[in-house]
Order: sequence, then C-alpha cells, then structure tokens
Amino acid sequence: EITQRCNLDCTLCYLSENSESVKDIPIEEVYRRIDQIKYQFGPNTDVQITGGDPTLRDREELLAIVRRIRERDMRPTLMTNGIACTRDLLKALVEAGLNDVAFHVDLTEERKGFATEKDLNKVRLEYIERARGLPVAVIFNTTVYKDNFSEIPDLIRFFRENADVVGMASFQLQADTGRGALRKREQVISLDTVCEQVEKGAGSQISFESVRIGHPRCHRYGLTFQVNGKTYDFWDDSEFFAAFMKVTRDLELVRTSTFGAVVGILKWLASKPKFWVPALGFVSRKFSQVKWDFFKAKGKAHKLTFFVQNFMDASNLEEERVHACSFMVMTGQGPMSMCLHNAKRDEYILKPVAQNDGKTQWNPLTGKAEPASKVIA
Repeated sequence: EITQRCNLDCTLCYLSENSESVKDIPIEEVYRRIDQIKYQFGPNTDVQITGGDPTLRDREELLAIVRRIRERDMRPTLMTNGIACTRDLLKALVEAGLNDVAFHVDLTEERKGFATEKDLNKVRLEYIERARGLPVAVIFNTTVYKDNFSEIPDLIRFFRENADVVGMASFQLQADTGRGALRKREQVISLDTVCEQVEKGAGSQISFESVRIGHPRCHRYGLTFQVNGKTYDFWDDSEFFAAFMKVTRDLELVRTSTFGAVVGILKWLASKPKFWVPALGFVSRKFSQVKWDFFKAKGKAHKLTFFVQNFMDASNLEEERVHACSFMVMTGQGPMSMCLHNAKRDEYILKPVAQNDGKTQWNPLTGKAEPASKVIA
C-alpha cells in the first residue's frame, strides 16, 4: 500500500475511518518494503501496488516504485479504480516495467449515472481501450454483493466478448472489513454460488478445483480459452495438471502475451523429453475439442481466467485461513494476511516510521519527521 487516499467513497471499503487523514508513506520506506518482499518471497513474486488508489501518489514516485519492483526481479501490478489512470500514465508505467493493471469497477463505487453493472460496461470499455495494444495484462475486479449478484452471468459474457484485451475477471465476495454502508453479505453469496454464476455466463463448466491457491475456503481459480465465441475449460484434466504444475514450478511464463507464454512452454518442453508423451496426449485431446471453432475463428483464441476471492469479515477471522494466506500486505513490521491487516488497519497505518538517523520518526498524520518522543501512534 503506497497511499491511503482514494477518489471514491465506496459502500464497501477496506480502508478505515482514519485512512484519509494519513499521509503517503515516504518513498524510502516503500523501497524498504519492496526489498523486504524480495528477501521474504524471492524473484517472480507478484507485487500489487495498491492503496487507496495508487494513481493519487506523485506520478514520478509511482513510476519509481514500479521500476524498483521490476529491478528486484518481481512483477508489479497496478490496482486502481481507473479514474486517474490515463492512457499516457498507463503507457509510462508499462515502460517502467508494469506487468499487470487491475481495474476495479462495480456498483459499490456509486459512480454517478450508472444504475446497473451493464451500465458500467461503458466505463469498462473505456478502460479496455486505454490498455489496448500495450504489453500489459489486463484484469477487472468486481465486488460481489446482493445488488449485483444476479448480473454476474452478463458480466462474464461482457468479459468473454472482450477477451482479446481482458485476461482475467476477478470477483471479490462482500466482506465487512472496514468502513462503508454495507456490512455482512447475504447468505446466497458464497464461493460455490458465485462460481455457478460464472459458469452460467461462460456457458460451460469450469474446473475451479484443479489448481489451488491459498486456503480452499479463500479462493477459486479457473482457466478458460475463448474460441469462436465459445468457452473451453482448460483445466478439465486434473491428473495431467497435477503433474504439470509439479514439473513446471520453476518455469517463468510471460503473462502479457499468449504467444510469449506458448513459446516459453515449448522451449521448456523441448528440454523435458519424459513429458512429451503426456503433453502430446493432452494437446491432442484439447485440439479435438476446439478444432472446428478454432478453424472458424481463423486460429484466434484468447485466454480468460476467472478468479473468485472469499475475504473474511473483520469480526470472523479464521486462524487457519490467516496462516495459509496467499494475499499478504507488507507492513512496516513485515508481511501479514490481508484480511488480518484490514481488520486492524489503524494499528499499522497510524504507526510511526523510524527514520535512518535513528533519532526521528515519520509521523503518518503530519507527514513530517519528528523527534521520536513526540510522535504518538
């Protein structure tokens, strides 16, 4: 998190009532936390640059943060509502090393003039055009709550129609983690029911259980290909993918280019003759499923990943899930579960930051370095 400031006031918000009063943490402290991520998790770690909305940070500092992450051999992702993320800024961020951009657009943001998620597709299309042609992976985030749950199938159809640019659609289930008018979710909203809505929009079953990320009660992850207007489940052979994930654990793939990813897999496969037979069997089975649509589409196919995240309420944290968390926040005291951080946000964002001189601390409410004895958290 590089800022607590935001240009929206959502009915579901992960910030605290004190967030808007907190100044942007010094760039040196951001660098230190980036280096700590590299030390803790190693190269190729996905680092989400978030807030608030990180586009409200000084432009040159935001570019420097992206460069720092890339220089440390990690993959930077910008998490933004898109309002201030212009084509010019996005292009500069990509040149600095940005790997992914995740646009968060949904009804909880209460953007004026939009009454349904379908109405908001106008905003989504604008963001898609901002990213079109840039070597960056495009993600759309949607908070799921009672007023848009029924619209998920239509949203999936929209993302399928724009899969030439959109590579992932992520759905975050409503959680009472911070401020906002909405609190506990309706019982109808769960990992299972949201996945069912995704499948309705996809017009196909999706193997959400083939690959696990984090705790099984936290996430569901499905990979599909869109060919000639149809959805094809890519992970329907769980036995093959269990073996594939094991032998490719050290393989780095290019997420910003389907062609680049395929080339990377082929190069890896050339050095693994023992895997040729099962790989050829899988490819032949897949091709037999999609061949007619593949020919009709003149060889065009687009990857579209679906991700469903089940965040915990601040008052109902489960120790087992916190311990197994795959979405960590790097605080001044080290990494911790995002759900735990959101539940106790003020304890971290209001904590003074020690300065290198050993005598002063940066005060998050004044944005100034002060004698350590005068800073009250």
